[in-house]
Amino acid sequence: MHHSKADLTPRVLGEYEGRWADGAGWRLAFEHMPAQFPPDPSIFAGLPDDRCQCLHVGYVVRGSFRVTYKDGREEVVREGEGYVLEPGHFVQTIDAVDLVEFSPVDEHDRTMATIARNVEAMAQA
Repeated sequence: MHHSKADLTPRVLGEYEGRWADGAGWRLAFEHMPAQFPPDPSIFAGLPDDRCQCLHVGYVVRGSFRVTYKDGREEVVREGEGYVLEPGHFVQTIDAVDLVEFSPVDEHDRTMATIARNVEAMAQA
């Protein structure tokens, strides 16, 4: 798999922008999120424990985010750091974030479908 961010079509959900490519069961994502995103944790409502259940492995190009787990663990991931997010996490950006991330395609699709439904419902409310 070989892709340039510039060659991928942007996918926009609210203030999120992702450019994705799939190969060998994995999704490569170039993502941008503004500071304090998502503004409402209910964006994950409907997923088990109302948290993201997708494994992510990535690198923060710019910005930082906080990740929390149901068991109380909390981490801050900053610009220049690599990370592994286990299923059952909630992420909120601290600063605007640009990152490169790899995730299993099937689970990422399930997660993004739930988020898309929730973003649409919030926009209609």
